[in-house]
This record gives sequence, C-alpha cells and structure tokens, in this order.
Amino acid sequence: MPTSAPPHNRFERRRAETRQALVRAARQILAETGDTSASIQAIAERADVGFGSFYNHFESKAELFDTAVVDALEEFGQAIDERLRGTGDPAELVAASLRLSLRMVDSHPELMQVLRHRGLGHVHSDRGLAPRALRDLERGVAAGRFVAVDPTVALSALGGSLLSLVELRFARPELDADEAAANLAEMVLRMLGVPADDARDIARRPLPDLA
Repeated sequence: MPTSAPPHNRFERRRAETRQALVRAARQILAETGDTSASIQAIAERADVGFGSFYNHFESKAELFDTAVVDALEEFGQAIDERLRGTGDPAELVAASLRLSLRMVDSHPELMQVLRHRGLGHVHSDRGLAPRALRDLERGVAAGRFVAVDPTVALSALGGSLLSLVELRFARPELDADEAAANLAEMVLRMLGVPADDARDIARRPLPDLA
C-alpha cells in the first residue's frame, strides 16, 4: 500500500488548501470590518499565498467575498444542525436555533461578525441557517404547530429579528444574552401562533453545549 498520494492528488490538495486560505483571509477581513475594499495583494499576503494564485481560484474580489460569506453561513447552519439533531418539534427547533445563534457571538465570534456585517443580504440564502429555518417553518405550518402564514415572510421576520439581536449583543456585551434570546424566541413563537404558556416554556428549555 503506498504511503503517499499520487502527484496529481497532492496538487489538488495543495490547490484546495490555497483556495481555503484565500477564503479564510476574506472571512477574517469581513469579521474585522465588513469592508471589501482590501486589495487582492493584501488578501493574498494575509492568506500567505502568491498574488498570482488568486486568479487560479477566483475571477474577482466580489466572487471571493461572496464565497467567504457562503462559507461562514454554511458553517453556522451546520453548527446549529449538529446540536439540534433529533429535535422533532418545529417550535422547539425555531426557538433553540435563535437562542443558540446568540450564544455563538461568544463561542464563534469571527463567524458571527461575518453574519453581523453581511447577514441581511443573505436572509433568504439557499445556504446556512436560512434554508434550515424555512424547512422548520414549513413543517410547523404543515403540522398545524404554527398558524398558516407564508413561511417565506415568516423567515424575513425571523432573520431580521435575529440579526437585530446579534447587533445588540455586540453593541452591549453586558447584556444578559440568554434572557434576551429567550424573550425573542418566546415572542417569535407567539407570533407564529404557539399558545403563550407553551411558547414561554419552549423558549426556556435547556440548550445543548456549543463547546
């Protein structure tokens, strides 16, 4: 059995590593400032790759930064999914997703800074938390757990509320984040037609660890 991969596999692996280094550098820039005016040279230097390597992977800075946002959103969605696997109640999924998202400001600060700076334009993205939240909303409506609302409109309200709370958390680090997130989750569930007592209970159930 060979102990090393064939040359073409090594090439592909190095190519993938270079691409990921560029995406990682773009994510860092987005997390720090949200500014996309950094030069390609500055991005390549931060990624520790050659300037010429950039155009082997991306046609423009816009494409790179868009890829970086999608990469962050997908990591975000996967992190929530992993911790809520096995939860069947759409109401509990919606509430727990909101509450875990706010906790990620502390556990995954770079990721949540990207969401803070660029999330609004991706509320209806087909990657990240958005399609998962839409799935849960649709299931809740179909099961009669939620009132018969347009799930896409409900997603707009859900996404906007979450982004506003994330912004508040960064602006006021002394905020009791768990209580604020529980209050938001309760309000969202009531908006979706969950009875008040049920909504309050669901919004305060124990959460899985994000570590």
